[in-house]
Amino acid sequence: MKPVQPTVSMPDLSQPCVMGILNVTPDSFYADSRRTTREAVEQRAREIVDEGAAIIDIGGYSSRPGADEVPVEEEWRRVALGLEAVRRVAPGAAVSVDTFRSEVVERAVAEFGPVTVNDISAGELDPRMVPTVARLGVPYVAMHMQGDPRTMQSLTNYRRDIVTEVVDYFECRCGQLLAAGVSRARIILDPGFGFAKTLEQNYELLAGLHRLCALGYPVLAGVSRKSMIYRALDATPAESLAGTVALGWECLRQGASVLRVHDVREAADTVRLFRLYEKMRHGDGK
Repeated sequence: MKPVQPTVSMPDLSQPCVMGILNVTPDSFYADSRRTTREAVEQRAREIVDEGAAIIDIGGYSSRPGADEVPVEEEWRRVALGLEAVRRVAPGAAVSVDTFRSEVVERAVAEFGPVTVNDISAGELDPRMVPTVARLGVPYVAMHMQGDPRTMQSLTNYRRDIVTEVVDYFECRCGQLLAAGVSRARIILDPGFGFAKTLEQNYELLAGLHRLCALGYPVLAGVSRKSMIYRALDATPAESLAGTVALGWECLRQGASVLRVHDVREAADTVRLFRLYEKMRHGDGK
């Protein structure tokens, strides 16, 4: 029987929401997020929905620094395993596919219906990605990065400050996306915390996140358990939940629309409290 397809590929982003990470990989940087069997993937999909995520982000290719290349057929096998699981246990859920390969996007939409594309390269690693997204009409998360996962941490030299570099990059890249036929209403920007950025640059970028939000596109913030937290705290990814919550609040305060996280319940609570705080701050909470 053909899997039930979702009615939406991206929820309304007029209010902040949570994207829950479903890593169908054996080597993602946070070991506790790895799922490789059908049973484990289904359990994780249920958890993500039950804990309050609006979007399930399925990845079959680890983008951690220094990650090995994954053959496209193996990436597709993992992504398909995740999509099949989500369609079984949460058939109406909005789903994104974390990939920079247009072939994976084509197959995902053909076999499982509309998805959001979450591309760490903003179309730079596959010249067919942007035309594919435009033709399919799917939402598109474009992330800032230099190089690829194997080389990015050696590419942290910028001519100007990191915030200006990222904002200028997206002003140019969004123009290219629009010219290629990608709808403005379907573009989401990700500043790429941890990708081709030093510890200091990550915090400079966080401090200037409002400048990226001012471009008028929804902004996705992915800081969950990343090195910008655990290295600053002399800790490990497993010990970085409190730091993730703290930085998540700051991302929301500066205007981020989506928090991409490993710990969905805590992020969903953060969003709920932030929305209540904003309601009271603006005097309409009585």
